[in-house]
Amino acid sequence: MAVRALSMSKQWIPLQRTAQLEEIRQASFDKPVVIFKHSTTCSISQMALGRWERSWQAQPGTPLEAYFLDLRQFRDVSNAVAATFDVPHESPQVLLVRDGKAVLDRSHYDIRFEDVAEAIKN
Repeated sequence: MAVRALSMSKQWIPLQRTAQLEEIRQASFDKPVVIFKHSTTCSISQMALGRWERSWQAQPGTPLEAYFLDLRQFRDVSNAVAATFDVPHESPQVLLVRDGKAVLDRSHYDIRFEDVAEAIKN
């Protein structure tokens, strides 16, 4: 089930279970996967999410499997993301996972859809 649908083709996949992290890791060997960690109580996180979604909507040709993590509700999953992909916990945070590892990690004002889209191309 997808959440926060932007359009028929652009939807977030809810990240709510630690078991999904192994699914993400395995899927990343076939295609890049994004994890967006969001705090519902943080204004910077709200700004970063809004900016991300507007940019994602504006670039229809970017192939993207994107997981959305509400880290306030699923703190255990957020902690497992940090451990699984060897990144520090931050909020908000976006990770690009390729070949089983985080190849891009951005937080706060450094979260830019364009950076992720460029990394996917390379």
